[in-house]
Amino acid sequence: MIGICAVVLMIGLSGLGLDGNGWAAEAAAAQAQITILSPAPGAIIKGDSVEVRYELAKGVHATHVHCYVDGEYQRGFSGTVKGLVRGTHEIKVVAASHDHEATAAEARVTIEVE
Repeated sequence: MIGICAVVLMIGLSGLGLDGNGWAAEAAAAQAQITILSPAPGAIIKGDSVEVRYELAKGVHATHVHCYVDGEYQRGFSGTVKGLVRGTHEIKVVAASHDHEATAAEARVTIEVE
């Protein structure tokens, strides 16, 4: 059972815009967003490398991305993933801060290498 104080607090907070129409919407707009433009999901890659094109809306904290292939960090990633072996691979890009801390923004794509 919710007490009267809790109900008053919830009503008061929703009046301050914390119900998704005010501060919460502003906070979401301040968050980074990332989209993988290529390769497309399910793409079949010939060779051992693939260019990963992405779009990063940096938000307040994100300054760059980190790339992972099958969960393994790709040190020195500059847009191309190299050394892929045959098979299915998941490529994930994560928005990161100036201090290299990951943010909540990430995108994934699964590809097949022939």
